[in-house]
Amino acid sequence: MNQRTFLTTLFDAAVAAADPLEAIRAHLPQRPKGRTVVVGAGKAASQMGAAFEQLWDGPLEGVVVARHGPIEPCERIKVLQSAHPVPDEAGLVGSRALLEAVQGLTADDLVIALVSGGGSSLLPAPPQGLTLADEIAVNKALLASGAPISAMNVVRKHVSRIKGGRLAFAAAPARVVSLVVSDVPGDNPAFIASGPTVPDGSTAQDALGIVAEYRMALPEAVMAHLRSTAAAAPLAGDPAFSRNEVHVIASAGVSLEAAAAKARAMGVEPVTLSDAIEGEARDVGKVHAAIARGTLLRDRPFRKPVVILSGGETTVTIAGTHGRGGRNSEFLLSFAVDIDGCAGIHALAADTDGIDGSEDNAGAFADGDSAARMRAAGVDPRAHLAGHDAYSAFAAAGDLFVPGPTGTNVNDFRAILVDGAK
Repeated sequence: MNQRTFLTTLFDAAVAAADPLEAIRAHLPQRPKGRTVVVGAGKAASQMGAAFEQLWDGPLEGVVVARHGPIEPCERIKVLQSAHPVPDEAGLVGSRALLEAVQGLTADDLVIALVSGGGSSLLPAPPQGLTLADEIAVNKALLASGAPISAMNVVRKHVSRIKGGRLAFAAAPARVVSLVVSDVPGDNPAFIASGPTVPDGSTAQDALGIVAEYRMALPEAVMAHLRSTAAAAPLAGDPAFSRNEVHVIASAGVSLEAAAAKARAMGVEPVTLSDAIEGEARDVGKVHAAIARGTLLRDRPFRKPVVILSGGETTVTIAGTHGRGGRNSEFLLSFAVDIDGCAGIHALAADTDGIDGSEDNAGAFADGDSAARMRAAGVDPRAHLAGHDAYSAFAAAGDLFVPGPTGTNVNDFRAILVDGAK
C-alpha cells in the first residue's frame, strides 16, 4: 500500500467514527407523551436528520438547515438549505422555520436538536434594528480576523435571535435534547454552531472585548447593538433550560482514536499530538514540519516509522487581497515549504466535512517533493503561501484531496507519515 492510500484510509476511519447513524443510536431519548419535533442545523444536518428518522420509533416532525449542495433526503423532516461560510437570504428563511417549529409546545413535548459545525453561518437571524447585510459583515470580519472559533462564536451569539441558547429558550416549556457533532477544540457544545440550544455564561461585554482584541471593523449599528441590553443572551441557570440535555455524540478526539487504531492495525505506530490544536494555520504547519523533520533525521521526538496525528481548528488571518484555499490547505503549504527536499515524509491535511473553506477540496497531500513539483509547474510555493493561495499551488502540483462532502464534521484531520521512504 502506498503512502497516500495509507493516509486516505486513516481519513476514512476518522470520518466513519463520526457517522451520524451510530452516534445517534447510542443517545436516543425516551419517547415523550406529546409531540416529537426535530430541529437542527449544520453541515451534517440532513445526514443526522435521515439517521434520526431511521432510528426513531414513533411519530415525528420537524425541519433542519443544511448547506447548499448535495443532501441526504429525509421523509418526515423538511430539509432547507442555506449558505456557508457567508450567510444568505435562504438562511433567514431557515432560521425563521426553526423558530416557528418550536412555537406553542407544551411540557409533554420533546424537541430533538441535531447540531453540527457550520450552523453559525447557516442560521442568520439578525436582531431588531440589524439586517442580513450587518450579519454578513460580522461574519466576514470574523473569518478574516484570525480569532479562534470559540471567540468568533461569542460574537455571533450576541448578534442573533436564534444563537446562544435562544432556540431552546423559544421551545420552553418543552424538553430539549441536543445531539451535537463537535467541530470545535475542547468540544464545548455552547460554541458549536454558536449554541442555538445551549446557553453559556458569555456576555455582550465579552463580545465587545473580542472585537477590540482582534481589531474588527464592524458596522456601527452592530456595535450599538452589542452595547445595548438587547444583546444579552439567556443564561444557563434560567428555568427554561432545567429539563434539557446536551450530548456531544461525535468529536475530533473519537475520530483521531479511530484513525490511530486503523494505523496500528496496518502495522504503523501512531502518536496523537492533540485533538484541540488552534493557532495560525501557517505557524501550526511550521511546528508540525519541525516535528516531522526531527523524527526523520534523528528519531526525535518519535522513532520512525510513525504516523503523527492531530486535530483541532486552525485559523487564517487575511489582510488585503488573497487567493483560493482553506485553513487545511494553508497549513499544508506551509508544511510543504518547510519539508522541501525531505524524502520520507508524507502528509494529508483535510477537513472532515470534505470541504476546506469554500473550495471543492477537503485539503491536500504533501511530501518532500511537493514544493519542487509546484516550482516545475511554474508556481512559487512561498509566494502562494504569502498570498493565501494554497489551493492553486496544490492544484498545480496535482496534490489536491477531493473526497466530496462526507456528511459529518469533526474539524481538521492531519496525518503525517514519517517512514524514511520516498
